[in-house]
Amino acid sequence: MQAITIKSTTATIQKGAIKADGKFTLTDSDVTFTAFNTQFGLGPYTFSRREIVKVSKCLGTGAGIFPLTQDAIEIVLKDNSHYQFIVSNPLEWINLLNRV
Repeated sequence: MQAITIKSTTATIQKGAIKADGKFTLTDSDVTFTAFNTQFGLGPYTFSRREIVKVSKCLGTGAGIFPLTQDAIEIVLKDNSHYQFIVSNPLEWINLLNRV
């Protein structure tokens, strides 16, 4: 069965001081991020929505420490993995990701 895309956008993943732009997609069953440039080893990532335990706003940072934007979200999974994405309309993404 084909997953139904709910929303998709260009986003930036951040892991410490490393960032990568890519495509961030929410389907009825999964969240995926595919980097445009795979040189940095950030992605692709796919995780089941059932694995998400928390979605909240966070700060997008420069060099991993300097706050640059409030338009970012953090996704926490059951295994305590944390993923941070800079997205437009973070509150909309939080609402969509928190829907079961």
